[in-house]
Amino acid sequence: MTETTVGTIETMLESALDRAEDPEVRFKLRSALQLLLVVENRHVETREALAEADVDEELRADLRDLGYLD
Repeated sequence: MTETTVGTIETMLESALDRAEDPEVRFKLRSALQLLLVVENRHVETREALAEADVDEELRADLRDLGYLD
């Protein structure tokens, strides 16, 4: 996750976590990182399901343009 939006957010959260001293802030940053992982996993599952779905070429092209398919 380095050149994606999720990867950028992960890097920013990790950087903030490294600098945070307040235990409550550190907890919130770790929680945000965990939620980000859930979002990324759901995104991957959705992409895989769409890739395997039986859809017409026009819809497949639209999904590709929107970034849901490679």
